[in-house]
Amino acid sequence: MNCDWVRQSVFYHIYPLGLCAAPARNDFSSVPVNRLEKINTWIEHIQSLDANALYLGPVFESTSHGYDTVDYFKVDRRLGDNHSLTQLVQNLHQNGIRVVLDGVFNHVGRDFWAFQDVCKHHQVSPYWEWFQGLDCNHDSPYQDGFSYQGWNGHYDLVKLNHENPELRVYIFQVIERWINEFEIDGLRLDAADCIAVDFLQDFAAYCRRQNPEFWLMGEVVHGDYRHWANPTTLNSVTNYECYKGLYSSHVDENYFEIAYSLNRQFGDQGIYKDLTLYNFADNHDVNRVASQLYVDDHLATLYILLFCMPGVPSIYYGSEWGLRGVKANDSDTALRPSLELDTARLTASSLQLSHLITQLARIRRKSDTLMKGGYNQLLVKHQQLAFVRQTSEDCVMVIVNAANQPANLEISIPCKPGSQLVDLLNLGDVFYLDASNRWVGCVAPCWGRIMRWVR
Repeated sequence: MNCDWVRQSVFYHIYPLGLCAAPARNDFSSVPVNRLEKINTWIEHIQSLDANALYLGPVFESTSHGYDTVDYFKVDRRLGDNHSLTQLVQNLHQNGIRVVLDGVFNHVGRDFWAFQDVCKHHQVSPYWEWFQGLDCNHDSPYQDGFSYQGWNGHYDLVKLNHENPELRVYIFQVIERWINEFEIDGLRLDAADCIAVDFLQDFAAYCRRQNPEFWLMGEVVHGDYRHWANPTTLNSVTNYECYKGLYSSHVDENYFEIAYSLNRQFGDQGIYKDLTLYNFADNHDVNRVASQLYVDDHLATLYILLFCMPGVPSIYYGSEWGLRGVKANDSDTALRPSLELDTARLTASSLQLSHLITQLARIRRKSDTLMKGGYNQLLVKHQQLAFVRQTSEDCVMVIVNAANQPANLEISIPCKPGSQLVDLLNLGDVFYLDASNRWVGCVAPCWGRIMRWVR
C-alpha cells in the first residue's frame, strides 16, 4: 500500500459530463465530440488552488449519467474518444497533477453489451451468470421475460455477479487497459460498500501488480471503514461520517458532533488513525455545502477544518466559489452543472473563499505535520474547537471559532512553556506559551488560527 503521494495531495473533483455540458442521454449514433478538451482550460485554475490531484467522474461510454456503463473500453462519445482522455491525462501529468478515475464495477447500464445479449437469449446467453438475481419465474419492470437485481432498486442499473470467474477476468482486462493506455494513478470505486470484499481484494492485488503506487478509494456511506480500507483491500474510503459532521456541526452550533467523530477516528485510540481517509465538504451526489449552511461565513471555518483534519481533502468543482446546488427529486442536475471558468469567477458569490482555500492548501502541503501527524483534541465548545496535529518533531495547533463574535480562549497545549507559536493563517501573529503551558489569545468571528510551534 505504498501511496505516500496521496497524503501529499489536495484533490479537485470534476464531474465531466456536467462540467463539459454533454447531452443528457447518449444516442450511440453520433460521432465523438472532444468535450474533455474543456478540462485542459481548468488546469491552471486547479494549480492556482494548489491542488495536485484530480478525481474525474465517469468518462466511459454510458447511457446517461455515466454510472450506467455501456462499454468500459471506450470513452463516452459525448466527451470524446480514447485519444481525448489519453491527451488530457498526459497534460495533467505534465502539470504535476495526478489522475484518479471513477471505476463503476458494481453495476452496468441496461445497454451494456453483455446484458443486451442476455435480453435476447435469456438463459442461453453465455453472459447469464454475469448478473445477479436473474430469475425466469418473474419479470422485470422492463418486461424482459426475467427479473434481475438492480442497484438499490434502480432497474436501469444492473448488478454484476462478481463471483463469476469469466466476469472477473473481463473486469481485470478492463483495468489493465485503463492503466496501460491512459496511465491513470488510481480509481474511486463506485458503490464499493455493495461489492463483495473478496472481489475487492483480488481486484486490489491485480491493480498493485500493475502499479505498486496505484491508489484505490472506495465509496462507502455507512459501516466500519476498516472492512474496506486495510492492507489487503482498498487504500481509503469516502469519509461520509465527517462530511456530515462538518456541515451539521455548524448548522446546529454544535462542534461536539465533529469533535466526537474526529476523536473517534483519529485520536489516541482512534479506530482509523492509520488510514488516510478521503475528506470532502460536498460532491456530485449531495447538496453543495454552501446550500447546507445557514451562515455563509461558516464556509471559512468548515474549510479550515477540512484542510487541517487528518486525511486528504477534496474540493468539488465550483464549491471554491461558494456555488450553491440542491438535489431535486430523482435529479442530480443542479449538483453537476456546466461551468465556464471565466463566467464562474465573475459571478462567484465568494472569491474570498477561493483565496482562503488556496491559502489552506498551501499551508497543508508545506506541513508534514498536517499531512501525516497525529491528532489530539484540546478544547471543544459549542462553537469553538481546538486540536493539535503532532509528529515527533513538530506540533501545529488548529483553532476554529464559528461564533459571530470574537472568542477569547485559554488552551493548554503539549509544547514547552515559552515556546513560540507562529500563526500560518494570520500572517504576522506570533504568540508565546505562558509559564503554565497555556496559549492565551483571541480568535476572530467565523475564523480560525493555524499555529506552528517554532523551537
